[in-house]
Parts: sequence; C-alpha cells; structure tokens
Amino acid sequence: MTERDEEREERIKMRIIVDAYTVDEQAYGWHAYLDDTMDFPFEARCRTELEESPLNEGETVRVVDMSSTEPTLSQQFVTVEWMNRELGVPLRQLEAVDASDDTEQAITDWHYWLER
Repeated sequence: MTERDEEREERIKMRIIVDAYTVDEQAYGWHAYLDDTMDFPFEARCRTELEESPLNEGETVRVVDMSSTEPTLSQQFVTVEWMNRELGVPLRQLEAVDASDDTEQAITDWHYWLER
C-alpha cells in the first residue's frame, strides 16, 4: 500500500471531493479536477498493460483530452492518439513523460487515490 501523503490527502479532500456526498459525485469531482488541471496535449508512457486497453507497456502516446467515457471512482479515461486514431484509455495505466508540473501532479494524485 502507498504511504500516506498529508499534502496530497488535503488536496484531494479540499479540492477534488469537497462537497461530494455520493460515489458518483466524487467520480465527477475527480473528472473535473483532472480536466481542469492537466494541460493537454502531453506525452505519456504506458506503465502497465490492461485488458481494456490496446496499449503495451512502455509504449508512448499523446494524450489530447479527457474521454467522454463515464467516470467512476476507480476509472477515469483520457483520449489518446494511437495508430492514426483517437481512443479512450484508463488514466491509471499512464505516466507523464513530457508534461507540465500540474499535469504530472494530477496524474500522480489519481494514482495515489487508486493505490490508497
């Protein structure tokens, strides 16, 4: 399990899931935070292969936006350019390669949330 990070916990509590009383509201809070914080487009690397995604570990993609796929508390999707088309992939499988500090923080916040 990931070690508790007080600064990150405070950001999640006060900025991301503040005023969210249901699981769905928390999921949309995360979606809004990620969409507002990440600076699109940016480069990301696949850190793990997942059954629901065609990306291979180590593969680099360009992330262009949040996906319209319904967000959940365990799954947020982003739209990537892959093999001459755009598709939604789980953000949990990506790590920023060439991205702003805000983008890197948003992605690591999401990974932290999933691992806690």
